[in-house]
Amino acid sequence: MENKTFSIEGMTCASCAQTIEKSINKLPGVKAVTVNLATEKMTVQFDELSLTESDIQKSVASAGYKAVSNIRKKTFNIEGMTCASCAQTIEKETQKLPGMEVSAVNLATEKMIVQYNPTILNVSDITKTVANAGYEAHEEIDSAKSVDLDQEKKQQHIKDVWHRFLMSTIFTIPLLYIAMGHMLGLSLPEIIDPLVHPIVFSLTQLLLTLPVMYYGRSFFIVGFKTLFKGRPNMDSLIALGTSAAFIYSLFGTYMIYLGDTSFTMALYYESAAVILTLITLGNYFEAVSKGKTSEAIKKLMGLAPKTARVLRKDQETEVAIDEVQVGDVVVVRPGEKVPVDGIVLEGSTSIDESMLTGESMPVEKNPSDKVIGASINKNGSFQYRVTNVGKDTALSQIIKLVEDAQGSKAPIAKLADKISGVFVPIVIVLAIFAGLAWFFLGQESWIFALTIMISVLVIACPCALGLATPTAIMVGTGKGAENGVLIKSGGALETTHKIKTIVFDKTGTITEGKPKVTDILTVNGFSETNLLILAASAEKGSEHPLGEAIVNGAKERNLELRKTESFNAIPGLGIEVSIDGQHLLLGNKKLMDERQISLGNLAKSSDELASQGKTPMYISKDGKIAGIIAVADTVKKNSLKAIEKLHRMGIEVAMITGDNKRTAEAIAKQVGIDRVLSEVLPEDKGNEVKKLQAEGKKVAMVGDGINDAPALAQADIGIAIGSGTDVAMESADIVLMRSDLMDVPTAVELSKETIKNIRENLFWAFAYNILGIPVAMGLLYIFGGPLLSPVIAAAAMSFSSVSVLLNALRLKRFKPSNIK
Repeated sequence: MENKTFSIEGMTCASCAQTIEKSINKLPGVKAVTVNLATEKMTVQFDELSLTESDIQKSVASAGYKAVSNIRKKTFNIEGMTCASCAQTIEKETQKLPGMEVSAVNLATEKMIVQYNPTILNVSDITKTVANAGYEAHEEIDSAKSVDLDQEKKQQHIKDVWHRFLMSTIFTIPLLYIAMGHMLGLSLPEIIDPLVHPIVFSLTQLLLTLPVMYYGRSFFIVGFKTLFKGRPNMDSLIALGTSAAFIYSLFGTYMIYLGDTSFTMALYYESAAVILTLITLGNYFEAVSKGKTSEAIKKLMGLAPKTARVLRKDQETEVAIDEVQVGDVVVVRPGEKVPVDGIVLEGSTSIDESMLTGESMPVEKNPSDKVIGASINKNGSFQYRVTNVGKDTALSQIIKLVEDAQGSKAPIAKLADKISGVFVPIVIVLAIFAGLAWFFLGQESWIFALTIMISVLVIACPCALGLATPTAIMVGTGKGAENGVLIKSGGALETTHKIKTIVFDKTGTITEGKPKVTDILTVNGFSETNLLILAASAEKGSEHPLGEAIVNGAKERNLELRKTESFNAIPGLGIEVSIDGQHLLLGNKKLMDERQISLGNLAKSSDELASQGKTPMYISKDGKIAGIIAVADTVKKNSLKAIEKLHRMGIEVAMITGDNKRTAEAIAKQVGIDRVLSEVLPEDKGNEVKKLQAEGKKVAMVGDGINDAPALAQADIGIAIGSGTDVAMESADIVLMRSDLMDVPTAVELSKETIKNIRENLFWAFAYNILGIPVAMGLLYIFGGPLLSPVIAAAAMSFSSVSVLLNALRLKRFKPSNIK
């Protein structure tokens, strides 16, 4: 049994606490649950085999609240990792710490994300444990502040690796010429001719090899350090292979010095040097490719301006972005970037927000409108009051979301992780076994056995396995961010491609969420304009959404409203007003029936409007019908196209709404919905999703409101519209920044492409090792084929990691498919 404590957000009374307790008690594996309203804490005792922390949090979300685990989450930059085995070692060691909940190390991002109980464990314990494992962990500082430093370090690392490769090459090329040139008929100066001066020949090779080993010293330092700690990694394989070649050659040189010239043509100096040089080249390409996988983050981070023009003591002062405070008034001129988030005080302008939303059309901004940091001011100057700075800005939160997603692991990576954890020890055993087997059962030659051992050690590559998944996730989530689709985790990215049913909330998701005047029908000599003026004048003080729609309709046509002389609200029916001596009634059909006003020819028209999902508002003047103004929540322009595209992808589309069946079906008919779930109360939306899941389907829910949060949490994948509420976005797995439903199929397409890429990467990573290791052990040689040279093995090993990275980078070409 496990005890967990959660902080509960959203409780207002004892009834809330009772609701949460009942909800949790229904879960399988729960032994006891206590919710304390005063402390806003919940303690749960449960069977960890039957239930997870995530299940508990989802249950609380379904009840309409939020459970935050009393667990701290931190990210560390890890230095010294070279392969997947390193990542596995760090994970295993940190996972053993008391109070550690989750430890995930990502080789591609070189980061470790931990979740731990701060009452039991602290940061220094974590960094010490990583140091004891042979690596360095540094707690990550705020993303926006660390970007330049991080970039600088990565660029410096790339330069260092390139310098090591160049210097190694300078010594390796003449070494290769001396050691192998005679095989190609190339002549050597007499002083180093092996037949004339074998000692000089061997010593020259030794002297050329030593600088290469110096420039590749990190392989030996890290490799032997981890080997002696019992946690060997890829560097251990390289260190063992090249050390074996070098030590054997050193022994051969000594024997030549003693007069045994048979060792002259059996030296392995060039193999050791070429292996180190080729692997350094592979490391360089790997570092460059890794840099390209995180370009989305770099682009986002590079968007933020470095300075802001702030009004202080009525003077404009340019300050560093870090010095801007909440409440400051900032001045922005045409063509400048908005420094941080805020609300417009003075001036009007249009702003390009495409850096965040992907929407190319500039957005008009007036006083009281929100502006987003890093967006570009197109024309007018304006002043605004700062509301968010630093990590609280929209840009910083998006960067954090993308970083967290890139650092997370997809379930598909589990097999590769397990294999990576035991890979290196198995390879060392196989190398020793193959060498001894050939010596005792085949060749009885130490040179042959050594060649086999070195080839096996050098060709094996856990890096390809370790990079297969995280690199694809990095590029996939980054590409999503570029297209306005924020995917919060690797797990969400993987699950999305399995979705078979997508449930859309109606209001604000499929429709605009703002009722508009759609039709004006008149009789008895009234014009459309006159009828709209009278109706809008009557509704001017109304707070009813239908009344607001009529008033807005008149404003859009620039109509001048008249003054009302009397006003009387009739509950459930409508209003009664007098304008310019005219007695007007505005309301539903029931009001007309009660006042015995005949609809005449409009009766049939009103039924047609209602069948189209529109709400008819009846207007009478002095006891006679004057006309109908129909109001409806209009469908978003891309709803139909998005649903058509989902159908083509073989996905069933459902719509959920609290509206009556008739209105819901009218909207559904317009956009091609397969299944309509109407008259559903907000608290029942989650249950409706659960019913769909009970049919064995993977279900996604798309919504934008507070009442969608339980359904978003219940669904296999929750997709929140970016213009929606913070609660909805918090509950979701994917956030659509543009509020464009075409991004729903884009998210599914991106998931499918990313998972396809991961599978390709894993296939080639496994295939490479499954085929490469037996060939290095001499499988082809048994059947009369060639023996794999350690040099070729080193080249193949370097290429395997680079090929996986290059395949992942193909995702950068992803574009949503067009629908015609």
